[in-house]
Amino acid sequence: MKAARSIKDYIFIFFKGMAMGSADVVPGVSGGTIAFIAGIYEELINSINNINLQAFTTLRKEGIKAFWQYVNGNFFVALLLGIATAIVSLAKIITYLLDTQPVLIWAFFFGLVFASIYFVGKKVKQWSANRYIFFIIGAAIAYFLTSLPAQPESDALWFIFISGMIAICAMILPGISGSFILLLLGSYQVVLSSIHDKNLLLIATFMMGAVIGLLSFSRLLKWMFANYHDITIAVLSGFLLGSLNKIWPWKQTLSTFTKHAGEENEKIIPLEQINVLPNTYEQVNNLPAETTWAIILFFVGIGIIVGLEGFSKKEEAE
Repeated sequence: MKAARSIKDYIFIFFKGMAMGSADVVPGVSGGTIAFIAGIYEELINSINNINLQAFTTLRKEGIKAFWQYVNGNFFVALLLGIATAIVSLAKIITYLLDTQPVLIWAFFFGLVFASIYFVGKKVKQWSANRYIFFIIGAAIAYFLTSLPAQPESDALWFIFISGMIAICAMILPGISGSFILLLLGSYQVVLSSIHDKNLLLIATFMMGAVIGLLSFSRLLKWMFANYHDITIAVLSGFLLGSLNKIWPWKQTLSTFTKHAGEENEKIIPLEQINVLPNTYEQVNNLPAETTWAIILFFVGIGIIVGLEGFSKKEEAE
């Protein structure tokens, strides 16, 4: 944790939060991946763990200033403001693009995650046989999870609470997308719609579940980093590789779920899909230019991750 930061540093953290929030809106991309590449992942986990009984003891005995420093409050505020800004401002845009230009959007995020495998893997201090085994295990787990069909929606408050607990754990894991877990559980569209519709009860229920899940799971992650750093990174790198199964741009839909069937705003949501090659992907108005743009956006995604990595190294050097 850095001893002192300037306003400029917190502006950069805000934009890193925006990048994390943008990724978390998409069912298949993890905000944890962005945090890792941006160089704030372990600080985020450690800061979350500082929200404990000792923090409130510090508040009682030493006052608000000591408490705020103990929990790394400035870091949290800058990051959470960025995440919230992205979710509120970009949710509609990303949902619209996923509906109208799915191949191009998925190609861009495929490039982001593909490049992340290398840069996350670089955090392993020394690769060995058992590290590679855990890398393969992580990839197999992520591949299995991303192969599961999504479920129809449920807006029961108890289920939204549980969904928040599970999804937040995925959101802070590189490679496992919290929004994809919500899709599997049948809560993704419900939560996204609640943001659009300002359904405060549902949003509050989801957030309570997320807070409880985050505080619990972050302690496990901190322990794993402290005791099995390289193995933990190897597993997380494997998660990224396995998650590519979910975000492959060209898909064929096998089954769907119709939201608001028979109503004016009905929407068909894919439940089960398989990956196909571009030349076997059937789509009305599927122009050859689409594949070209998909490849371009794939490399744009790679370029952004390379840029983030370079920027993080420059920050560390300063």
